[in-house]
Amino acid sequence: MSSTTEALAGAPLLLAVAIAALISALVTWTSRPLLQRYALARPNARSSHRIPTPQGAGIAVIAATLIVASLWAVWANVAIPPVLIGATVLIALVGFADDIKSLPVIVRLVLQAACVGAVVFTAPETARIVPALPLALERGLIVLAGVWFVNLVNFMDGLDLMTVAEVVPVTAALLLLGMLGDLSWPALLIAAALCGAMLGFAPFNRPVARVFLGDVGSLPIGLLLGWCLLELAFRGQTAAALLLPAYYLADSTITLFRRVIRREPFWSAHRTHFYQRATDNGFTVKRVVGEAFALNLVLALLAIVTVRAGSTTITIVCLFAGAGVVGVVLRRFSRPQGS
Repeated sequence: MSSTTEALAGAPLLLAVAIAALISALVTWTSRPLLQRYALARPNARSSHRIPTPQGAGIAVIAATLIVASLWAVWANVAIPPVLIGATVLIALVGFADDIKSLPVIVRLVLQAACVGAVVFTAPETARIVPALPLALERGLIVLAGVWFVNLVNFMDGLDLMTVAEVVPVTAALLLLGMLGDLSWPALLIAAALCGAMLGFAPFNRPVARVFLGDVGSLPIGLLLGWCLLELAFRGQTAAALLLPAYYLADSTITLFRRVIRREPFWSAHRTHFYQRATDNGFTVKRVVGEAFALNLVLALLAIVTVRAGSTTITIVCLFAGAGVVGVVLRRFSRPQGS
C-alpha cells in the first residue's frame, strides 16, 4: 500500500473530518460575538428568519476546510491545485464584502466568473466531459455552469440548516466514492474537510439558527462543491455528478426560469423557491430540512449505484428515479400542507 493510500485510508480520513468539524465549531463559536456586532442580518419581507441574526460564519467553514485539506494534502503528498485555493479565498472575500455592504450585481458576477474561470481553464487539457466538443467551447460552458452553481448554492441558503442538509450528504457520498477509488485524491480531501466543517457548523445553524453562513460561506462552498463534482464528471461519472446536487439544481433552475418567464427581476431577493414556498404552505422549517436531507440521501445512494454498477441501463434507471423523487418533493413543497 502506498503512503498516499495509507494517509487517505478510512481511519485517517475520518480523523480529518473530525478535525475540520472541531475547527469549524471553535471558530464559529468564538467569532459569533464579532459577527453579532458587525454582520447582523436583519429580517425583511423576503427573509425566512424573524429576529436579527449574525451572518458570516462561513468564514469558519471555509477556513476549516482549506486548513485541514491543505495540511492533509502535504502529509499525504497530494497536490491540491493552488488556483482552487486562491479562487476560494477570493470568492469568499467577495461574499464577505457583500455581507457587509451589498455589491452591484455586475461586480459580483464578474468576480465570480473570474474565480470559476481560473479554476476551469487551468484544468489539464486531458480532463474532458464531452470530447466531441471543441475544448474552448466545453470549458466556456463549464464556466457558465459553474457560475450558476455557485449562485444557486447561495440562493438555496435561505433556511436554517438547509445548506447543511445538502452539503453533508453530497460530500459524504464523494468521500465514500473517493475511498473506493472513484474520485481524485485532491477532490477526496476537499470533500472530507468540507463535510467535517459543515458538521461543525451545524449545531449553530439548527432551527432557530444562532448564526448564518452568509455569502462568505455559501459562495466558496458552491465553488468547492462544484469543483469536486466536476472532478467526478472528468472521471466519466457525469450522471453521478448530476444526481448528487439534483435537488438544488432542480429547485433553483425551475425557479429561475419561472421568474424569467414572468419578467421578474430574477437577480433580486425573493421567496419563491420551492423550499421557501413550503414554509409558506404550512411546513415547519424542521420538516422542510428533514425532507430535503432524506431526499439528498436517496440521491447520494443513486449516484453511488451509477458509479459502482458501471452499467448504462442502471445509470438511466437511476437518473429517472432521481428525477422522480425530486419531482415528488418539489410537488409536496409547492402545495399547502394536507392538500
